[in-house]
Amino acid sequence: MRQMVLVGFLQAQNCTTLASAWRHPEARSDFTSAAYYQRIGQVLEEGKFQLAFFDDRLAMPDIYGGNPAEVVANGVRVVKIDPVATMMAMGFGTRYLGVGSTASTTYYEPFDVARRFQTVDHMLGGRAAWNVVTSVNDGEAHNMGREVHMDHDLRYDRADEFMEIVHGCWDGWEDGALVVDKTTGLFADPDKVHRLEYKGKFLNSSGTFTVPRSPQGHPVVIQAGASNRGKTFSARWAETVFVSYHDLAEGKRQYADFKTEVARLGRDPDLTTVNTIAYPVVAETRAEAEDKMALINSHYREVDGLSLLSEAMNFDFKTKSMDEAFSTQELEGMSGMQAMRDHVMRVAGRNPTVADFLKVTRRGRPGQAVVGSGKDIADRMELWFTERVCDGFVIAGTHMPGSFEDFVRFVVPELQRRGVYRSEYTGATLRENLGLPVPRRNAWRPTQAAE
Repeated sequence: MRQMVLVGFLQAQNCTTLASAWRHPEARSDFTSAAYYQRIGQVLEEGKFQLAFFDDRLAMPDIYGGNPAEVVANGVRVVKIDPVATMMAMGFGTRYLGVGSTASTTYYEPFDVARRFQTVDHMLGGRAAWNVVTSVNDGEAHNMGREVHMDHDLRYDRADEFMEIVHGCWDGWEDGALVVDKTTGLFADPDKVHRLEYKGKFLNSSGTFTVPRSPQGHPVVIQAGASNRGKTFSARWAETVFVSYHDLAEGKRQYADFKTEVARLGRDPDLTTVNTIAYPVVAETRAEAEDKMALINSHYREVDGLSLLSEAMNFDFKTKSMDEAFSTQELEGMSGMQAMRDHVMRVAGRNPTVADFLKVTRRGRPGQAVVGSGKDIADRMELWFTERVCDGFVIAGTHMPGSFEDFVRFVVPELQRRGVYRSEYTGATLRENLGLPVPRRNAWRPTQAAE
């Protein structure tokens, strides 16, 4: 029977993905400690989540106003510690939970990413995942020594080459290449260790990879591209996809379209899971949950939304008054999350204003909030799952670790009772718990049969 995927959506920072989360009276403040992330991981593991993953940016959201003063004072996602080190801490505090982290194809090097994530996969016994991003704004470019952020579609063109090199590295060692026979003196079979020679438009790589195959072959690949170009990239490379569907009918259409594109590219659509974002606010009764939601909303500040919009759009929203429409040239120049921009334009039906962006995106607020009892939340999730809007959910917290504790206490037992969600882990590796096979060498190549 088809089973739901549950993913914990995290950031290695002073708040959850919700910028106001640090203001919640029940939020822990030791967000630079291993204990903080290990506690969250243990809660997710208690709820049999398949995966926790850390989203990331390579800059604080200080495009708004051209300086960091307001975001620093208001704590708008300004502490961003290294997510790979953080995922290791979480992984060492858990046994079955898969743990993933973001790394940018625009600002890192493919050999480095391949080695780092393959090493983590070994250290965690085959529970690692890599969330592939192309980054979003000039702040990240400046921190990484670049003048401007690369154009949107070019970032994905470069990312395709990046992925080919990373997979070429991961394919460098065959299963069984390691021998480590002290009697014969043979350490590894040289016929099963392969050199990579790659020359592309953006990237080159020449050498022999240094990390053998891991217990699950290599880390699971996550992607969340929402633009047309991003969706094509996801269909080619992703093994699990994160999306944000705004309603059931539209989500059902987009889900079917994406699965069709995966199949068109020669991949099995059943082996790429699609998970939509959800902010569950849950309590024993709906009334109690609504009180919790009111408290969460009370912590929002306008600077949260405007700063995060500036970050996402790569445009300083402080240069516009609240009711001033963006020019066509300004909209076309937004090189960040173009799917978000396009959605706002469709809903507004004209060139949108700053107020339109805030209203439509609800940036800085739990925009996909589902409020109610455990049964209420489970009803919604079961409907979307059985109607094939998604294969699972990326659960975002409103404060840590309390919102995940509530979800595991009230919602998970309801889903398990209905038979749509697991009661136990099915294996030791992330691939086993996602129902994914160990990848064969060269399986990613569209024109070459896998060995």
